[in-house]
Amino acid sequence: MNTEAKKDIYSRVTDRILADLAKGVRPWVKPWNAEHAAGRITRPLRHNGTPYKGINVLLLWGEALERGFAAPIWMTFRQANQLGACVRKGEKGSLVVYADKITRTEQNHQGEDVERQIPFMRGYTVFNVEQVEGLPPHYHASANTQPLDPIARIDSAERFCRATGADIRHGGTMAYYAIHNDCVQMPPFESFADAEGYYATLTHELTHWTRHPKRLDRDFGRKARGDEGYAREELVAELGAAFLSADLGITPDVREDHAAYIGHWLKVLKDDKRFIFSAAAHAQRAADYLHSLQPKIDEAHQAAA
Repeated sequence: MNTEAKKDIYSRVTDRILADLAKGVRPWVKPWNAEHAAGRITRPLRHNGTPYKGINVLLLWGEALERGFAAPIWMTFRQANQLGACVRKGEKGSLVVYADKITRTEQNHQGEDVERQIPFMRGYTVFNVEQVEGLPPHYHASANTQPLDPIARIDSAERFCRATGADIRHGGTMAYYAIHNDCVQMPPFESFADAEGYYATLTHELTHWTRHPKRLDRDFGRKARGDEGYAREELVAELGAAFLSADLGITPDVREDHAAYIGHWLKVLKDDKRFIFSAAAHAQRAADYLHSLQPKIDEAHQAAA
C-alpha cells in the first residue's frame, strides 16, 4: 500500500471516531452483543472464530453499534463464497486493517548488507454475517443457554484482578493509579452503584498499572494532570478497560471524570491521525499482559476472549 493510501486509512478511521466523540458517543462503551451463540459478550470474531484485536475491535464495535448488527462474526466476500454463501446484493462492507512488517536487505554506507524492517498496513472489507445469505446455521444462532449467573461473572472478574498481583488499596472517593507507590487506589466497593461498575473501574486502573517501567514501560511524556500526555494515557486506559470488560463479561462504567476527557481526546486525535491506532495497540498489549498473569487454568478463557 502506498503512502497516500495508508494516510487515507489513518484519516478514515480517525475521522469516524472523531465524529462519534464529537457527539459525545464513545464507540468502545458496550457496543457488543450479548445474545449470540458465539459468545454472550465478546470482541468481534473472524469467520473462523478468531477474535480481532486492537484497532479492528474499535472499528467493528463502531460498525455494529451504528448499523444494529447483533452477531459478532465478520467475513470477507471470498470467505462467504468459500462457505457456500453470498453477500446480499447492495450490502455495504466495513473497513478493517492489517498491519505487519517486511524485512528488506539493503547496503549501508560501508557496503555491508543489513536487514531493515519496514512496517506496512493495508485495509480490506468485511461483512457482518447478518449481511450474508446461505451460511451454516451456527453463524446466525442465538444463545440458547441460560445467561451467566451474575455472581459467577463477578467472581470471575474478582479472580482476574487479584491474579494480576497488583497492590490494590481501598479508601477515599477517588480511583487512580499512583506510579510512585506502584499501587491502585479504589474507593470502597460499597460506594459503587453496582459490582460491574467497580470492576470496570478497576480494569481501567489496572491498565494504568501496566505502564510502570518494570512492566510495559509506557510513557507519553505526561508532566501534569490534564496535559496531552495525560490525555493519551487516559485514552489507552479507556480502551484497555473496554477490551477487558468484554473479555470478562462486565459492562464498562461511564464515569464523569472519564467523560470529561472527550474534549482532550478530540484535540489529540485531530492533531495526530495515527494516535488512535497507537492507543488501541497499547491497550491491546496491556490487556494481553494482564491476561498473561492469570493462572494456567484460565488459558482456555484467554483463547476465547
